[in-house]
Amino acid sequence: MVYLRSDVRRPRNSRKASPKIFYRQLFLILVEFNGVNMSHKPNDIQKIRSVADYQFGKGVGEKFFPSEVKIAHSKRTGRIRHVYLGGDRLATLRPTNGLFSLTIAGAKRIMELVEPQRLWVRVLEEAEPFVVKGKSVFAKHVVDADEEIRPQEEVIVINEGGEVLAVGRAVLSGKEMKAFERGVAVRVRRGAAEEVKKDTLT
Repeated sequence: MVYLRSDVRRPRNSRKASPKIFYRQLFLILVEFNGVNMSHKPNDIQKIRSVADYQFGKGVGEKFFPSEVKIAHSKRTGRIRHVYLGGDRLATLRPTNGLFSLTIAGAKRIMELVEPQRLWVRVLEEAEPFVVKGKSVFAKHVVDADEEIRPQEEVIVINEGGEVLAVGRAVLSGKEMKAFERGVAVRVRRGAAEEVKKDTLT
């Protein structure tokens, strides 16, 4: 649904007026998709890149979020909510702490583009069937992990071949994941095998 602001008027009959200008203005003002405003605001790209740099490492923002991303704003608050690229949702900006929750597509993009890789947890082959379906990662299944991981950070779970299996929140630090034999290491939010329609623009 598209809402027309009161300050936008159809062009009057004159040589200077053009219907193209009117419809261009209309398009830029507001495009609604699933209850979120898909129009860009000034400095939105810089904002999300700055958050990504802080959360995932210096220089990640520009690689992760190219200029052609689409940014969705909350209809209720007007704040940035989701970031899409090529129809796929890459991440959601959490209103609780101002950091990103990754989708599987977003995690794959980070692992492919960012060097050195950060915030990853590698698990045993025997754990793969469960993790891809959204089950938590236990410390006994952790083969290796980024030692810089801190509890509650967003992490990417991968297999021994480097393929993304899931995304979630760290329960333990990276060093603890490698040292402990018991307990949950990562609470998985989404496994790669889980199909979630909201992760794509349709």
